[in-house]
Amino acid sequence: MAGVPSLNARLGAEFLGTFLLTFTAGCNILGLQYTWGPVSIACVLMVSIYSLGGISGANFNPAVSVALGLVKSLGGPGLDWRTVGLYSGVQILGGIAAALFYSMLFGQTFNLAPNDGFAWLNAGIVELIYTFMLCFVVLNVAAARKNAQEKNQYFGLAIGFVIIAAGYGAGAVSGACLNPAVSIGIDVASIGMGFGWCVAYAFFELLGAALSAWLFLVVRPSDFGYFSDEARAFKAALVSEFLGTFILVFTVGLNVLGKSLAGAFSIAAALMSMIYALGDVSGAHFNP
Repeated sequence: MAGVPSLNARLGAEFLGTFLLTFTAGCNILGLQYTWGPVSIACVLMVSIYSLGGISGANFNPAVSVALGLVKSLGGPGLDWRTVGLYSGVQILGGIAAALFYSMLFGQTFNLAPNDGFAWLNAGIVELIYTFMLCFVVLNVAAARKNAQEKNQYFGLAIGFVIIAAGYGAGAVSGACLNPAVSIGIDVASIGMGFGWCVAYAFFELLGAALSAWLFLVVRPSDFGYFSDEARAFKAALVSEFLGTFILVFTVGLNVLGKSLAGAFSIAAALMSMIYALGDVSGAHFNP
C-alpha cells in the first residue's frame, strides 16, 4: 500500500499545478486566444487536479487553501494552518515563476487591472463571487465528508468548469483571476507597467474564500459535528437553492451584458458545477 506523500512531494505538486495554471492563462492571453482561452485554462486545471490531487489535494490556489484552513478551524474537514501557509507560499512562487516564463516566451507581458470601463469595485465584486464559487465547489465535491464514502470521479470536472463559467462571465470585467497566486504572478511579471492591483484582487478573492467556508458550514452542518435535524436540513436546502440560483442568474447576466463569445457554454458550466456541488443537499433545482 502506498504511503502518505512527503511534505516535499506535496509542496512540489502545489508548485507544479499552480505553475501550469498560471502559465496556461498567460499564454492564452498573450496568444489572443479569447474564444477558447477559458476552456484551455479550465482543462489544464482539471487534468492537474486529477493528476496531482492524490498527492497534495490539488489546491493550486491560496484562496482554496485558506478556505480549507477556515473549515478546519470551524471543526470540519480541511487543512491545518501550517499546511495552509506552506501551500500558499509555494503556490505564489509557482504563479510568479510561470508569469516570468510566459513573459520571456512571448517577449512581452500584460498588466493586472480591471478592464476598460470598470473600476476596482466592479472587479472586486466578480472576483469575490467567482472565487467564492470556486472554493465552494471544491469544498463540496472534494472536501465534504460524503466524498470519503462516495469516492466520486467528477470532482475535477466540476472544479474545472467553474473556470469556464467565470472566464466567459467575469473575464470581461476583471480578467477572472480567482486566485491570489495568479494575481500576484501577473502583477510581479508586469511590475514595469505598474504594481499593486494584486493586493486588491487578493483581498476580494480571500473574502470569497471566507464566505465559502461559512456557507459550507451552513449547507453541510453534519460535516462539522452538528446534528442534522429536520430544521437544519430544511435551512441547508433553502440556502443551497438560493446559492445555485444566484450563481446561475449572475452568470447569465454577465455573459449577456459582456457580449460573451460562449455565453451558453459559460451558463451551462455554472449550472453543472453547482449541481455537482449541491445536488445531494437540495436536489439542485435552481429554477421554479
